[in-house]
Amino acid sequence: MSGTNLLSVADLGADGIEEVLRVTDSFVEVSARAIPRVPALRGRTVVSLFYECSTRTRLSFETAAKRLSADTMNFTVTTSSTTKGESLRDTVETIDAMGIDAVVVRHSAAGVPWQIAGWTEASVINAGDGWHEHPTQALLDCYTIRQCHKSTGRQSLAGLRIAVVGDVKHSRVARSGVLAFTALGAEVTLVAPRTLLPPSAESWPVDLSHDLDAVLPKVDVVYLLRLQNERMTEALIPTLREYTSGYGLTRRRAALLQEDALVMHPGPLNRGVEVATEVADLPRSVITQQVSNGVAVRMAVLYLLLAGGAGSQSGDHPVA
Repeated sequence: MSGTNLLSVADLGADGIEEVLRVTDSFVEVSARAIPRVPALRGRTVVSLFYECSTRTRLSFETAAKRLSADTMNFTVTTSSTTKGESLRDTVETIDAMGIDAVVVRHSAAGVPWQIAGWTEASVINAGDGWHEHPTQALLDCYTIRQCHKSTGRQSLAGLRIAVVGDVKHSRVARSGVLAFTALGAEVTLVAPRTLLPPSAESWPVDLSHDLDAVLPKVDVVYLLRLQNERMTEALIPTLREYTSGYGLTRRRAALLQEDALVMHPGPLNRGVEVATEVADLPRSVITQQVSNGVAVRMAVLYLLLAGGAGSQSGDHPVA
């Protein structure tokens, strides 16, 4: 991994993604130990700067840092000086003055991680900025897909057919996922009503479809996106019932999938909307596996940024 920040999947390219996935293999092994901890980042400090609510991403970054023996600090908007009017820049500079090595930031405004990178010498990791990107989610999704297909002898995503379904318009997960999946050679189809596709979608390296039933029998992975009602400023779908009728993965639709096709979702899951409860609990659903892999992937990212990617390339082992 080149550079000191992870702001976009585009920062990595195919080689950088592969490096993260390779290092992740080591940290999956660490997570399986009775005491899942290594001293790789002892003496380093990682700050979680979350201006939006989060369960999976925030907890997995915190767990990842602790398993690497880093010190952690957690910023909570409701109990900080932000409520007194402190600006984002002043908050960052205050935290930076305490002596930190990495900032994991989530914010509702696109571009904020890039701003923060200009205000601190610490490594900045984008944990989701507005509708823009969520790079570590894309990395853990790539790792999960590769992990699930290893049993079939497939070592890469090249040639895999992935359908990304639902609210693409408001999804930072979709944007980072498309960048990562296509960089590794997968064929991606976006499936959504026209109102839930961004205007720029036609320029993305993907196919577009509005017919989920026609796409499902052809794909190796169906990746369902959460319907983000909190980001919608206008009525983009008639009703939830009608959305589910056209784009939800119902039991009937799940039967259209190939036998070894995977069902994925970044969470939080709206059962009965994007996916039926009985489908979410099928063996082909790897939603909880995505969460589990998120810790190891984020350990790999923190290690490569803070311990120096050169060490892993020169033969040193991150968990030795």
